[in-house]
Amino acid sequence: MARTIPSDRFAAVIAAAARVFITHGYQRAQLQDVANALGLGKGTLYGYAQGKAALFAATVRYADGREPLPTPAELPVPVAADGETAALVAGRLASEVADMQLSRALAEPLPPSATPADRSAELAGIVTDLYARLARHRMAIKLVDRCAPELPDLAQVWFGTGRRANVAGVEEYLVRRQQAGTVTLPGPAPLVARTIVELCALWAVHCHFDPAPDPLAGNRAGADQAPGIDDGAVAATLAELIVRATTPSADQP
Repeated sequence: MARTIPSDRFAAVIAAAARVFITHGYQRAQLQDVANALGLGKGTLYGYAQGKAALFAATVRYADGREPLPTPAELPVPVAADGETAALVAGRLASEVADMQLSRALAEPLPPSATPADRSAELAGIVTDLYARLARHRMAIKLVDRCAPELPDLAQVWFGTGRRANVAGVEEYLVRRQQAGTVTLPGPAPLVARTIVELCALWAVHCHFDPAPDPLAGNRAGADQAPGIDDGAVAATLAELIVRATTPSADQP
């Protein structure tokens, strides 16, 4: 029974399951793969989750540490109800969007008297804020991005309303500023907006799972970060690149 097993092992189960689902996708992932990664018998996993579907839902829910892990007495986690995991993802997306710097900038635009420095700082803040929000949901985003094509309800949330809303918000912001003459876009607004979002997602999420050797592997920034990736430095660099690429020539020093 789960309560006879070390209480901290559920976190290890979640971490191993995340690696398995990200590597194989939902359909090809097997409980035996997770058991092998942990050096456990497959049957032991049923003390933690009532099958693969339950384990996947738990991994999306707990892998980023956004919610406290269940106690041993609450294990095994049950199979999620239909639509429960998609609703969880949708809820997290909505909660992040509500107080994003992008949302605030759209709701309360800078006054016409704002200086070029003010406008640059606003855009840089939007980029770094987006990066930080993606980074703190890194595991869930990677799991959903990898497995949603095989799970229609998740696909609708992630590839439909989720990613589209982020890109649409950035595009609206850029178009407004372009019309006001305070940014110069290097290409069509939809393309620039998606490039900004995808660059943040690439570095905040996907690069942390890249198996290719990293020349900066010795500069490990933290136990929860991939070798050579300093989230603060990357976010600041992306913000500076985007600000410079969109700053009208008259405002450039």
